[in-house]
Amino acid sequence: MRVLAHFTPGGKVLDLLAAESDWLDVRFCAEDDDATLHRELPDAEVIWHVLRPLSGDDVRRATRCRLIHKLGAGVNTIDVDAASERGIAVANMPGANAPSVAEGTVLLMLAALRRLPELDRATRAGEGWPTDPRLGEIVRDIGGGTVGLVGYGNVAQRVATIVGAMGATVLHTSTRDDGRPGWRALPDLLAASDIVSLHLPLTPGTAGLLDRAALARMRPDAVLVNTSRGPIVDESALADALRSGRLAAAGLDVFGEEPAPPDHPLFGLPNVVVTPHVAWCTADTMRRYLAEGVENCRRLLDGRDLVNVVNQAG
Repeated sequence: MRVLAHFTPGGKVLDLLAAESDWLDVRFCAEDDDATLHRELPDAEVIWHVLRPLSGDDVRRATRCRLIHKLGAGVNTIDVDAASERGIAVANMPGANAPSVAEGTVLLMLAALRRLPELDRATRAGEGWPTDPRLGEIVRDIGGGTVGLVGYGNVAQRVATIVGAMGATVLHTSTRDDGRPGWRALPDLLAASDIVSLHLPLTPGTAGLLDRAALARMRPDAVLVNTSRGPIVDESALADALRSGRLAAAGLDVFGEEPAPPDHPLFGLPNVVVTPHVAWCTADTMRRYLAEGVENCRRLLDGRDLVNVVNQAG
């Protein structure tokens, strides 16, 4: 079975797939190499997709394709309608990256709360001691604070477990009251939280959800963390809030445009911590991704039902 893996593999990935080489022919293509992508698409029976958007034109080039498998949960980077029209199944991997994204989320919370980038720069420059006298006034713990989770799926529930163990009060919101302790309507959650962390898929209903009015509901000493999707936040409004002191800090793994340009308005702010959409990217997650990807290929080969299909193909 011919698989087009749209990412650059490391040695461990190649080692894990070597055991399947008798039946699985995996061809790798870097995400920024469109020439190779377009050359490989016509022969691919399966596409393992990560982040570079897979357009309708790309899908139409994949004339032999029967399955597009997202290595992750969000399928907003795939033209699902085009795949459905061509009878191509689209599947994802809900929960496979949840442990890694949850830990990456808490990492950004801590880095933003504790002013990690500023302190790192000052220490390297020989200016880290004596410490900034403001630290005892502006740096806080997660424990003893309130963490508000916007969306309450696999990742958010793991974050709740971690920060709860650290002593935080955990609130959450979703489309309606789910009956669990700590549920709040979004406006109330924003006003009550020391840290607001986003865990939503990108849909027409969530795009721009954290707009200027929503950000204004947050406390001036609050921190915003986003490891879900960039367009959920109005980045211009966020930059204004951070610059003016209406918001204390932000930790961001995702952006409206990816890769984010070096002149992004948030990058010049000292109270922003950023990573390039890699909260999911660990050796542990990659093992889970490959196991699920190989299993669905086996199912396709054997004529069995695929798992985690999100569309009606055909």
